[in-house]
Amino acid sequence: MSHLIKGVKKCYGPSVSQMHKVTGFPFKTPTLKSLLPYSGQQLKTSRTFSKLSSEKAGSYSYIIVGAGSAGCVLSSRLTEDPLRTVLLLEAGPKDTFLGSKRLMWKIHMPAALTYNLCDEKYNWNYHTTPQKHMDNRIMYWPRGRVWGGSSSLNAMVYIRGHAEDYNRWHREGAVGWDYEFCLPYFKKAQTHELGPNLYRGGTGPLHVSRGKTNHPLHHAFLDAAQQAGYSFTDDMNGYQQEGFGWMDMTIHKGQRWSTASAYLHPAITRPNLSTEDRTLVTKILFQGTKAIGVEYVKNGQRKKALASEEVILSGGAINSPQLLMLSGVGDADDLKKLGIPVVCHLPGVGQNLQEHLEVYIQQKCTKPITLYKAQKPVNMAKIGLEWLWKFTGDGATAHLESGGFIRSRPDVPHPDIQFHFLPSQVIDHGRVASKLEAYQVHVGPMRSASVGWLKLKSTDPRDHPVIEPNYLSTETDVWEFRQCVKLSREIFAQKAFEKFRGPEIQPGSHVQSDKEIDAFIRQKADSAYHPSCTCKMGQPSDTTAVVDPQTKVIGVENLRVVDASIMPSVVSGNLNAPTIMIAEKAADIIKGFPSLSEKNVPVYKSQTLETQR
Repeated sequence: MSHLIKGVKKCYGPSVSQMHKVTGFPFKTPTLKSLLPYSGQQLKTSRTFSKLSSEKAGSYSYIIVGAGSAGCVLSSRLTEDPLRTVLLLEAGPKDTFLGSKRLMWKIHMPAALTYNLCDEKYNWNYHTTPQKHMDNRIMYWPRGRVWGGSSSLNAMVYIRGHAEDYNRWHREGAVGWDYEFCLPYFKKAQTHELGPNLYRGGTGPLHVSRGKTNHPLHHAFLDAAQQAGYSFTDDMNGYQQEGFGWMDMTIHKGQRWSTASAYLHPAITRPNLSTEDRTLVTKILFQGTKAIGVEYVKNGQRKKALASEEVILSGGAINSPQLLMLSGVGDADDLKKLGIPVVCHLPGVGQNLQEHLEVYIQQKCTKPITLYKAQKPVNMAKIGLEWLWKFTGDGATAHLESGGFIRSRPDVPHPDIQFHFLPSQVIDHGRVASKLEAYQVHVGPMRSASVGWLKLKSTDPRDHPVIEPNYLSTETDVWEFRQCVKLSREIFAQKAFEKFRGPEIQPGSHVQSDKEIDAFIRQKADSAYHPSCTCKMGQPSDTTAVVDPQTKVIGVENLRVVDASIMPSVVSGNLNAPTIMIAEKAADIIKGFPSLSEKNVPVYKSQTLETQR
């Protein structure tokens, strides 16, 4: 997503042979080999926060792999018990420099987020296989590699999904993860600036706010949606997701409020929490089928850490299954081909990959009110200085302040298309500067029928896995994307946009037939950065499940996965809020606490399924 303060940067990798073209922008695929070698080049020294003098070196109650959206939550919640010690390992750096957020403004200034979309210092820079249903395009998947993980890189949109997503999880085998058992953990995590109610939290560490720009194009978008026949919803995370309204954002007092800010930093002084950054975990250590610790690389040297209770993987939907397979947990045939000793045959590891694809519908704006001029160097400097001084101004928002959810067709029970509106133009993930005054809507289906997988490329933990999302592999997905284009155009054609509407930039007025729309989607749709479901939660009797409803890896002991990879199916919305909820709920499970629950909380249902709106 493109935003106000832009970093137009190329990714550089080791060889010209690895250069690909992604949505018209050539860049090279980096590997970790130049970043995290086993020996030789030394990594930058990282201070280890080990504070228990009585603690045996290298031994902890819990080892958490990954200081991302879930790992930060777990490290905070599990160290609430002073008798339990935690080691948190993160491959990337801290999110502060000399303890200052201002000195790491590229992370903490909300409008500066595109600086990190292709910065290998904070980003894994993953790429997919050529997508055969998308003109063989290789798709770019940025994922966070820093304290806070992708919550330190994302667009700060706070969306929970629909209640029925979690009820579906229960039916898919994640017993105890239906809406009544998930809602309390969304609330536990949250402090909403509008105050607590039946749906919002008021005392949690994660601050959530609404936009402050009051931009006329956001108002035009919401008015146009209502003119097109859709309802206004005052809280798409509350009673009624369906409709259009103001977005919730993880921004607090003008700063990105990642899980590192919300959970990790307040806990960092606890004597029972130790952290290591710039540390690549290469293997889970097993004694038979019991996980006893991990092996990792630090400053070019191999080290080990032991866990007396559990090892918890929170590396995300790519790293967690990769580490399981590297450690001998996965499909036995695939592991044997690579010479990896099999600890547990678990064929679901890396399977069931689900993701959101989206496309940008762009319109030229006839008035100079978009973010185009704000992206000029002099204006960027002014905006940056104001933010550095007061954490206010156009740098204090990601500008994705309005959006909505609708149903693609009459018989769909709850919304399956999502919109994010932006008063600016995005080109190639924001890595190319916008070219004119324009506005756009990001739109895509939320429950794709296309399912993919990922597998190891080699036994080297520094090699990225083979990622196959299998985009647009079903006719249903193709039809839904046509609807996305047609319904977006219908909204942009409403009277509310008359005084702003110029020519359509993308797809362009020449794209009208279904065949032309399909070709446009193949050429321009891109990742919404929501990979999930690769360590699916389910019943032990389900041969495709990887973890049980207690988040324990099936077939082994003392090993859990807690992150977006354990979703049985992708939710109808952005993934950061659900991932935080998963970690909050898992923390109670790990501590042996009974699950919170709230029964019979009302949820909006469409009055009729005979019409689309």
